[in-house]
Formats: sequence, C-alpha cells, structure tokens
Amino acid sequence: MLKRSILAAVVIAAPLTAPVAVLAQDKGAETVVATVNGQDITLGQMIVMKQSVQDPQMANLPDQALWDMMLDQLIRQTAVAETGKENAGTRAQLELQRRNTLATAAVSQIAEPEPTDDEIQAAYDKLFANAEPSTEFSAAHILVETEEKAKELKQQLDDGADFGTLAEENSTGPSGPNKGDLGWFTADQMVPPFAEAVQAMEKGQVSDPVQTDFGWHVIKLNDTRVKEAPKMDEVRDQLVQLVRREKVEAQIEKIVTEAEVQKTEDLDPALMNNSDLLGAE
Repeated sequence: MLKRSILAAVVIAAPLTAPVAVLAQDKGAETVVATVNGQDITLGQMIVMKQSVQDPQMANLPDQALWDMMLDQLIRQTAVAETGKENAGTRAQLELQRRNTLATAAVSQIAEPEPTDDEIQAAYDKLFANAEPSTEFSAAHILVETEEKAKELKQQLDDGADFGTLAEENSTGPSGPNKGDLGWFTADQMVPPFAEAVQAMEKGQVSDPVQTDFGWHVIKLNDTRVKEAPKMDEVRDQLVQLVRREKVEAQIEKIVTEAEVQKTEDLDPALMNNSDLLGAE
C-alpha cells in the first residue's frame, strides 16, 4: 500500500495541470485520470492513495481539494520517476513491494469470512471449557532493603501504625506512593516466596518479613475472590480474532508446505552485507 509520504515525495512549486473534470460515478479502477509522458495515472491509484492518508486534517479535506492535491503529487511523482535510474537495488525493492502487496491481499481474503457460531463456540471451549476457577488476591506491601527494617515496620504495624502511611513513607517499590496497593493478582503473577506467603494468609492479616530477589516485604492481604471463566459474550470479539488468526496461520502453513521450494546452497551469508551489489545495472 502507498505510504502517506507519497504526498510529499516530490515538491515542485508550480502546479502542473489544470483542474480535472468530475468523473462519472460508473467509472472503474482502471479509468485514466491523467497521463504523464504516456504513463497512465488511474482512478484506482487515487483510491489507494486516499486510503493511505493518515493525517486527519488532510483526510477531512473536501473531496475536490484532496483530489487536486493527490493528483498533483502523483503527476509530480510520475514525471520525476521517469528520470530515475533502474538498477539491481530498485528492481529488488519493487519486487519485494509487489510480493508484500499480493501477500497482504491474500491474507486479508483468508481472514475476511465471518467466523461461524460453531467456530466461535469451539474456540471458547478450547480456552475455557476445562478451565478451573482461580483465586485472585488483593494485597498491599512495603518493600525495603533489609530484614532489620522490615522487622521494625512489622512491629510498628503490630503496635497500631497505619499500613498505607508506612508504605508511603518507607516502601522502595513503585506501589509505595499508592499506599503499597498491588491491586488484584493471581499467585502465578508473583515471585514464589511472595505468592506462597499470600496464599497462606487470612484476610486482613499482615505477614512477617518475606524475602525475594527484590528485597524484604511486609505484606497485608486485603481480600480474595474466585475468578470464574468469562461468559462467551464477554470475550466474543477476542474469540473472533482468534478464529481468524488460526485460519490465516493454518492456510499460510498449507500454502508454504505445498509450495515447491529450492534453496541455493553454498552461498556465503555475508554477501547480504555487500550493498555495492545493488548498484549493478
């Protein structure tokens, strides 16, 4: 697909063409909108170019203004391209662009059909049918560098100090400014010593110092809850994308497997570092 940079590829001060007459609505993609030294600029090229525009201000221009701007740039580009010299590098680049465009179109065609309800149900079952409910924990912690400091803070908490205040004043972790709050998490999201400590705690309990690779933690368990598998409607959009992605991957694998591939042996991989080869006629 053409990039937005095409609009600024060649900048020449004076316009090169008079305004184009409005085309009839029944024209096709091959309809010629201008010629430059015998080379056609087509309506299809204009459409593709418009689809590539990413600047909101440009995209929101009136059709006539955008038409004039894009056509002017395509005329400039076509005229200047004629003066360019073709070599091994430009031929390689053009071929890569051609293949990429065709491959992208093929993938889009594979992914286009809407997945059926049966396919979506199968994807849901694959992900969640046998999923066990998982326990989530809501906890806060105070992270310090030494066991001595952790024990000191634990004693202050036992004596009635406010956990959030001590976390704000002492914790070296990123959750410190938020009173040490870690939000909701599952045990497998935490390092083992921390997870094991949380799993052994009761709601509202404050732990003794726990050591991990990050330092020493004093942990407060705020709450626990059981997380069930989501309802299918809640994850339908993700399932649709999953089905499409798996179809694309399977079809690509099939196409590549069936392709006749012959690799040239005994080529030195270091050859791809020789950019001088691209200058060959």
